[in-house]
Amino acid sequence: MNTDQRVVRRSPLLSRLLTVAAATAALLLVYAVVRDNLPDGTGWPRLLDVQSATTTAVATGGAALARAQYARAVRPALGFSGRVADGLAPDGRLVWAAHVLNAAQDVAVVTDIAYAVRLRAADGTAEPVGPWTALEAVVARIEGRGLAWHRDFFLVNYGPGAPFGPQANRVIAWFTEAAMAQVEEVYLRLRVADRVGDEHERILRCLKNAERHPTGPTPQVL
Repeated sequence: MNTDQRVVRRSPLLSRLLTVAAATAALLLVYAVVRDNLPDGTGWPRLLDVQSATTTAVATGGAALARAQYARAVRPALGFSGRVADGLAPDGRLVWAAHVLNAAQDVAVVTDIAYAVRLRAADGTAEPVGPWTALEAVVARIEGRGLAWHRDFFLVNYGPGAPFGPQANRVIAWFTEAAMAQVEEVYLRLRVADRVGDEHERILRCLKNAERHPTGPTPQVL
């Protein structure tokens, strides 16, 4: 499963329309240059003279380049971290806490979130990954192993419209040792939109490198 961040949709108005405009202006420039270098009487209609076509191509091309540079500047940088923590489970047990962070300098807004879970079989091997579903379905699958939400594990429900500000670092899930004995992995597919309307996706593994038999909280080094 690819966990790298990727762009899943560009803004139709602020990206595709501008790209089409720049490509059209370039074609008009080529047309004007070719027409002016053909013998008289070719019958080609004059759409733009070379000077006007050049100005249009430079303007739209520059706008497309500026938009691409700005989109790169405001692009979110979604990341993951995990550590052993106390004070999250209601009975004081140590838990593995999964965090999602936005290391960029601009806000990102959640557009969609989905979950998938891989449970452990009775012999300790990992079962196949389940389908992408809503939070409730994943919780029900985990609770089917005799675990209780808010007692043995917890998954935060971030809905569409939830903002991740610059340098935000939030807990998205936690699991007790009892839960980690039954759950091999929980995947979270997070999609966010940036300031220019582009949509980005990253799949996070909540139990990546988890300490499944915690003995003490992970020291805070940052």
